[in-house]
Amino acid sequence: MELIIAIIQSEDARQLLEALVREGCEATRISTMGGFLRRGNVTILTAVDASKVETVLRLIKENCHRRIKHVHPLVPMMESTEAHIANAVPIEIGGATIFVLDLERFEKF
Repeated sequence: MELIIAIIQSEDARQLLEALVREGCEATRISTMGGFLRRGNVTILTAVDASKVETVLRLIKENCHRRIKHVHPLVPMMESTEAHIANAVPIEIGGATIFVLDLERFEKF
C-alpha cells in the first residue's frame, strides 16, 4: 500500500474528494495553513494499493488547478512616518504538492 499526501487549495478540495469517492478511494481532509502566503489550504490523505497510485495522481491533476493571485509584498518601513505600499505582484498558486510514501502498515477500526 501507498500513502498519498496531497496539499491543495481549499477551492479544489470538494471536487477532488468527490472524484476520489467515485473512484472508490477513501480519503481524509485536513485543513492546513500554507507558509508562504499564510492562507488556508487542505491536505488530503489517502491510502491506496500501489496499482491505484497513478489513478489518484491523475485525479489530483485533473481537479487541482493553478491560479494567478495578486499579492502585496511586505516592504520594510524605513521610518515610522514613511509609508510605502508596493504594487500587487502576480504569483502562481494552486495545483498540488504531492508526497507518495510506502505504507508499511494500514489498519482501520
